[in-house]
Amino acid sequence: MPVIRHARAGDVNRLTAIGLGAWQSAIAGLADGERMRRVAEASFSRFLSDHWLSVLLIEADGDIRGWAARENFDNAISDLWVEPPAQGRGFGALLLAEIEGRIGGDGFDTVTTKTHARNDPAVRFFRKRCYGVSWLSTAYAPQLDSNVEFIGLSKSLQTHAER
Repeated sequence: MPVIRHARAGDVNRLTAIGLGAWQSAIAGLADGERMRRVAEASFSRFLSDHWLSVLLIEADGDIRGWAARENFDNAISDLWVEPPAQGRGFGALLLAEIEGRIGGDGFDTVTTKTHARNDPAVRFFRKRCYGVSWLSTAYAPQLDSNVEFIGLSKSLQTHAER
């Protein structure tokens, strides 16, 4: 049975490896992930070292399988990564539901996130869970050393009875 818990400082290396593997999978065809690996790995490691308190992780079968973060403890999910071999097993959906519950519990009525626009699996994942497209823009992505189209997604956390 999967368990969701707060990250600890000692989890940073494993979380970095998961984020890097999922990131490489997500950018396949968009950029040379192997060429950008060192920059991305340093970025994940720095983020996780500085923000591990904002990270929830999911464990199953004796290992960490994925993680999600609210970098600024606001209504934005800054990260949601599941290691590629564990994708499609419901870990992302469990993490998303947990982080949405915490965002709602903190008094927010919407949740937001973003991904690169050509990350079709991520867009489908969020759309399947009632996220709508709220914006599209192009911005420089230092991890990819290029301009990338990003898509913003949002979801209302209010139930139909509350509307």
